[in-house]
Amino acid sequence: MKRTALISGATSGIGQAIAELFAKNDFNLILTGRRNNKLIDLKEKIERDSGSEVYILNFDVRDNSQVNKAIDSLPEKWKDIDILINNAGLASGLDPIQEGDIEDWEKMIDTNIKGLLYLTRKVSPVMVSRKKGHIINIGSIAGKEVYPNGNVYCATKHAVDALTKAMRIDMLPYNVKVTQIAPGMVDTEFSTVRFHGDKTRADKVYEGLTPLYASDIAEIILFAVMRPAHVCLNDIVVTPTAQASGINVVRNK
Repeated sequence: MKRTALISGATSGIGQAIAELFAKNDFNLILTGRRNNKLIDLKEKIERDSGSEVYILNFDVRDNSQVNKAIDSLPEKWKDIDILINNAGLASGLDPIQEGDIEDWEKMIDTNIKGLLYLTRKVSPVMVSRKKGHIINIGSIAGKEVYPNGNVYCATKHAVDALTKAMRIDMLPYNVKVTQIAPGMVDTEFSTVRFHGDKTRADKVYEGLTPLYASDIAEIILFAVMRPAHVCLNDIVVTPTAQASGINVVRNK
């Protein structure tokens, strides 16, 4: 019987790569995101190219009422979620704390922390009642250290790091696995979003090195969820070979 994975933020980047890889590996998928046209296109592509079924939910994880309404709307056959992948997240702005944009701060806090909590609170009780499941939180190397001007983004990913550890303890009696994947530099829409659509500035982030790609992270997540029942990978930090930390990067000149 196919397992069902719910992937938040599935309309691009890491989320889309996870969806496509999981479909090829015989998972049924619940895909969520704010861009309904992209969800529809991805559903059609996956169902055309694989034997997996896809159910889409168009909502914003920052709004708890939308989260509750969306999950409650799932048909009965989709309610038993085996894997929750809390992928929705973003960076917005790169300013020193004294110049920070409050709107950027709220966007990051509401998405990276509260959105993850809202979705986990709604889905985890099903896993607890069934005494099986796996929660994957997409963190960041920014959750392990801080770097100049990263302040609030780093704080939100430090929260994801702490929440993942706490979830692991809370879920322990119920046989529910919890894993954090903490990537370094991944070439997706991440930097374009951070710089508010400035593609030229975003492209410079990855100049002179080979970054990680969304498919690299998807493969690691698939590896984690395919481990035997007695094995839980708690925390995985992954960077490009050219990156050792948030600020230690070697670039070709």
